[in-house]
Amino acid sequence: MAWVYLLVAGLLEIVWAFFMKQSDGFTKTLPTILTFVAAAASFGLLSVSMKTLPLGTAYVVWTGVGAVGAFLLGIAVLGEAAGVMRIAAGSLIIAGLVLMKISTPE
Repeated sequence: MAWVYLLVAGLLEIVWAFFMKQSDGFTKTLPTILTFVAAAASFGLLSVSMKTLPLGTAYVVWTGVGAVGAFLLGIAVLGEAAGVMRIAAGSLIIAGLVLMKISTPE
């Protein structure tokens, strides 16, 4: 169950990063509120997952899911560049996340 909590925490990291961008430097009320709510939920679920997962594994997966997800959301929704080198870099992060999952004892 810790992995499920961790995955949801990572997905919420994508949500808060997106709404932080939309908040325009915390000058727009609704995106600012959504940023802080999603961040609090993300941190909460991360802490629950850390009850059983090692610190390094949990933190790397949490930040990796958030980073890759925000990267993909930026491309798909915000029209950010999707060059070969950027895609390769994102792919390496995903490979690292897979290796982290495989190498972590249950």
